[in-house]
Amino acid sequence: MPEFLNEILFIFQRINWLSVLDLVLVTLIFFTILTLLRDTQATILLRGVIFLVILLALLTQFIELPAFSWLIQTTLPALLLAIPVIFAPEIRRGLERLGRAGSSNLFRRNLASDEAIKNTMHIISIACARLSARRHGALIVMERIDTLQEYVHTGVYMDAVVSPELLLQIFYPNSPLHDGAVVISGNRVLAASCVMPLSASGILNRSPERQMGLRHRAALGSSEASDAVVIVVSEETGSISVAQAGRLIRGLDSDRLENMLIALFRPVPGIVDYINIFGWKIKIPGFHHKEEE
Repeated sequence: MPEFLNEILFIFQRINWLSVLDLVLVTLIFFTILTLLRDTQATILLRGVIFLVILLALLTQFIELPAFSWLIQTTLPALLLAIPVIFAPEIRRGLERLGRAGSSNLFRRNLASDEAIKNTMHIISIACARLSARRHGALIVMERIDTLQEYVHTGVYMDAVVSPELLLQIFYPNSPLHDGAVVISGNRVLAASCVMPLSASGILNRSPERQMGLRHRAALGSSEASDAVVIVVSEETGSISVAQAGRLIRGLDSDRLENMLIALFRPVPGIVDYINIFGWKIKIPGFHHKEEE
């Protein structure tokens, strides 16, 4: 026992501020990795990898198995190279989040005035309420900072002013455009019948309800791949849900939906829709409003 205490004291005596910084950095790296893998299928895979590594370490350390130890040491570099391949979707999603976090402060833009935003969100909430009452399924993807042009190209280009009647016609069950998503930028419908990415997270798999199908997976996938706000109207139940940043909020009515959308799209004070570089104002395309004096 005294020897154990002496070893602990010896370790603490050697700790300095560089050691603390080293431990903090390692902790942050592991915390970031676990945060990125949370609610994904890779969590189960990561548990299996950790269990396998611990098992192999115990076998090679406490049991005299020369041939097995040689095999593990030989194949370990190949296993390390396989990790980026196995976790490729999660690594890509993490880099996309990092890129959005790094560029959001430089490229934030005011979508429109408060009044224009409230009017657009009111129109969309009215349309969703009517779709919900009629139990017409809908998937509406609303662009924020990240561009959605790659998904616009998969659908039918429209570039029309958003209105309840337009959205009702698009998502009418017999309409040729009702399958797929509508992409909205500002107050304009860019395209309809767009193909969106599906989510690979385990959120929907853990839901006890069975009404969350392909539209909800596409909504979560779109919110994971970009910073878009996605509205889903269930065809089976008429329930209105909103997906944002990989999270799904369900059971909304038109008033709560409108308030949520206004809060998410309200302009940030002091941020305009251009970048000032060495005195040159570079306009960010897509939105047009007058700069306040």
